[in-house]
Amino acid sequence: MIPEYLRLGSWDLLKVWTRGDDKALSPRLALQMVNEGALCVSGVRPARSVAHQGFELLNGLPFLATDKEIHTLLDEHTIEDAKRLQIALATLRLTRGDYTENGLLAFDPHRLLSYSRRIMPMKKKSRGSKSEKILQTFFCMDAPSGQPIVFTIGYSSSTTSNATMELLEMLNTILPYNAISMADSEHATASILTAFLKNEKFDVIMPMSLIDKIKHIMPTLHYERKWAGYCIGETDYRMQGVDVPLRLVVQRSGEVESNYHYKPFVMTGNHDALKLLNEDYPKRWTVEEFFNFEAAMGWKRASTMNLNIRYGKMTLALIAQAATYSLRQKLPPPYTTWTAEHLANSIFRGIKGDLRVKDDKIVVTYYGFPENLNIRNYYENLPVQLITEGVDPRIPWLYNFKIDFKFK
Repeated sequence: MIPEYLRLGSWDLLKVWTRGDDKALSPRLALQMVNEGALCVSGVRPARSVAHQGFELLNGLPFLATDKEIHTLLDEHTIEDAKRLQIALATLRLTRGDYTENGLLAFDPHRLLSYSRRIMPMKKKSRGSKSEKILQTFFCMDAPSGQPIVFTIGYSSSTTSNATMELLEMLNTILPYNAISMADSEHATASILTAFLKNEKFDVIMPMSLIDKIKHIMPTLHYERKWAGYCIGETDYRMQGVDVPLRLVVQRSGEVESNYHYKPFVMTGNHDALKLLNEDYPKRWTVEEFFNFEAAMGWKRASTMNLNIRYGKMTLALIAQAATYSLRQKLPPPYTTWTAEHLANSIFRGIKGDLRVKDDKIVVTYYGFPENLNIRNYYENLPVQLITEGVDPRIPWLYNFKIDFKFK
């Protein structure tokens, strides 16, 4: 992971977040949390650790930080600190080409099981599940690539509308291009739609609930047949609390009137409805793929409801995810489709090797490395490759040593 951290600029991000320099302890503690995210573990601390296997050296430390040290570091940083870190990371990823820049965003609420001891309302994570303690989060993703851009966390006085406003404010800072935002019916509120109408950069499309007013409108529309069993109808729709009319676009499926099935969507902007509904909107489900494959990095459960700690820990996991994504781009199938946990167990912890220092280099030798991974060309003679890419090969948290790899 070290080469990907250097390419990403992770160390500079951590120094800004911790307000430390190259010699400080705090960015190294933060790096331990990033690496814990890459390993898909909630803590690699002394009592349940991989100590004496080089993990502490990876972070530039002679020891593993304890729960108390990690808790103190996270609690010293505010929600606004975490948001600024998210914005800086997303801006870096944008310049690296991790986002497709074709203007499709996916908004999605994601509920994490909480193990907090606080007294809090019990909610259902999904229909049919039992009620449990839940931490509500709200993510915005680049839909075609399925890569996260920013997120925020819900709390007792927060609503989906408030969280969406926060995300829009962050996105306005990050993205230089216009985009279409794809949301679900949970976002279909007057305040959210008004915010998109006032925002010159982002439009939105979302399904609407089948309320009586919409049920009455749908059968009366003029429908244009697109292909067998599929038609689209459109009209202006006035929603209570929204000052201007919205576009109500309805999909009608079925050939016989008695078997018609309607699905209504509301949208802003003048985009082609057929393309939005049939080509663009299905890409929103890459959000679910992201959580299925990568939630173990830091978005699977919440052990505390201290918001400073939750924001900080989940934001640091975004750095681990970004670096791992960069590594995935170098792997052939089927490794690119492995879950983050499978990748961590098979590659980060599943390959034998040793470390030695030669002059100003740390030489990592891997034994029995699977040749079908096909990454020898990316990591052998690494210092020269990094210089060619315009990246300083020295590792600041390892006191400016360089790193190189050998595969035997």
